[in-house]
Amino acid sequence: MKKSLSLLLATGLVFGAAIPSGLAASNEQKKLEKFQLSQKNWDNKKDLPTFLSGKLSTKKYKVEKEIRAYLKENETLYKINPSKDLTLLEETTDELGMKHYQYVQSVNGVPIEGAAFYVHTNKAGEVVAVNGGLHPEASKKVTTTKAKLADKDAIEKAWKHLDLSKEETSNGDTVELKGLSSKAASESTTVEKDSLVVFEKNGIYHLAYKVEFQFIDPYPANWQIFVDANDGTIIDSLNAVTDAATTGRGTGVNGDTKTLNTYFSNGTYYLYDTTKPMSGGVIQTATAQNRSTLPGVYSTDADNAWTASNQRADVDAHYYAGVVYDYYYNTHNRNSYDNRGASITSTVHYQTNYNNAFWNGSQMVYGDGDGTTFAPLSGALDVVAHEITHAVTERTAGLQYQNQSGALNESMSDVFGYFLDPNDWLLGEDVYTPKVSGDGLRSLSNPESYGQPSTMSNYVNTTSDNGGVHINSGIPNKAAYYTISSIGKAQAEKIYYRALTTYLTPTSNFSNAKSALLQAASDLYGSNSSTYNAVKSAWDRVGVN
Repeated sequence: MKKSLSLLLATGLVFGAAIPSGLAASNEQKKLEKFQLSQKNWDNKKDLPTFLSGKLSTKKYKVEKEIRAYLKENETLYKINPSKDLTLLEETTDELGMKHYQYVQSVNGVPIEGAAFYVHTNKAGEVVAVNGGLHPEASKKVTTTKAKLADKDAIEKAWKHLDLSKEETSNGDTVELKGLSSKAASESTTVEKDSLVVFEKNGIYHLAYKVEFQFIDPYPANWQIFVDANDGTIIDSLNAVTDAATTGRGTGVNGDTKTLNTYFSNGTYYLYDTTKPMSGGVIQTATAQNRSTLPGVYSTDADNAWTASNQRADVDAHYYAGVVYDYYYNTHNRNSYDNRGASITSTVHYQTNYNNAFWNGSQMVYGDGDGTTFAPLSGALDVVAHEITHAVTERTAGLQYQNQSGALNESMSDVFGYFLDPNDWLLGEDVYTPKVSGDGLRSLSNPESYGQPSTMSNYVNTTSDNGGVHINSGIPNKAAYYTISSIGKAQAEKIYYRALTTYLTPTSNFSNAKSALLQAASDLYGSNSSTYNAVKSAWDRVGVN
């Protein structure tokens, strides 16, 4: 039986939109006439571009200091003072020779949450794209950047907001992955982080602590809580856990045999893979032993033949994590989800009859399913790919898990799930309703059959599911289906990866995603290519203009 995804799985700022037909152009928009533009997204409320591409400069800019000079020359267009408002986070040069300058807007050195701003130059040093979500009014509306509240008090208030304590979430446990090298360090079951940011909500700017809690018990959580740094009130909160109702040899969940990279120590074999070029990281798999503690203890075997029925979920989690690592490394030259060789930790046998899988901000977690709704969820390559892609998105575009940016976050994971498992257009078909053949969690080709819209005319406005992130992902999923069907997987996966890692920002909406994908297609294949036109046509067909 097929169900709406929102029944199976566990509000934000949306910037940028194409200028509606019939709307008079502002003076700032008219200034763009001097440029040769191929893409233009505009935030009419702020009279501000959110995505421009084309010939955006007549000069050539080789170093970051010169990029700031370019922004100063166009200060009235972008409405920022580059020397005062922008902090450079990273400067990279890609395989095409293009340079990408990643900034964050700040007020007196305090970053504005989600205010990413990118400038892109071609090999010659000409500015060919500028995109991001800026807040030109922020410096005037933020009255102070000195916190009255201590960070430890903000953390305490965040716990009170959840009606929980750290002790209640960690149960006092610190669980070790034991028996191997120092790489297998102990990991607490609860993580606390905080940072001082400027946070905008409903047009009001707050100096706030962004408090982040990651825990697994009494429920999976990756909380982001914004606490006013002056009076301690809770401004906003969001559980951003990204879920999906999602050499030895071993037998997988579906009875297939797999070759495994393992580790032998003191007479015991471990699901611990040191063969990848991860600069110290490893792929490691553990079992929660049907409890809620993470990461659990290593999955072990006496003879390196992982064929017992209670080892099948362990085999697939370990093997598929390696497949996903290899895909990103060999296809996109990306070294693990953070591109720095971070360890990929998977825990299986979480709780009893648990019908879910998720990335909690630190690691992968898989339930065994109840045997009716799900088989063990690690048994699906596209589910594993979906979840690890959430980690890639977190480290690159950082798409906020709300509304359209959250739906894009989900869609990117679905699309890369297809790129890893392209035998059909379904997600999770290998583990969903094991007694019913031919169905899955979602479909890229036919979202409607799973309760999702496939065009903007059927977009679902809702406050549930973080603004419909699992429902409305059907729209960009259908655009991906049209794109892949037209140009093929090989070109599509390069375009999608480049858009995700180079042009999308935390607040990107569907219109910005279309522009990002078109810009990536232009970079790789040219703006006059059939590939570019196919991407444009795909998004036109779903009503994103």
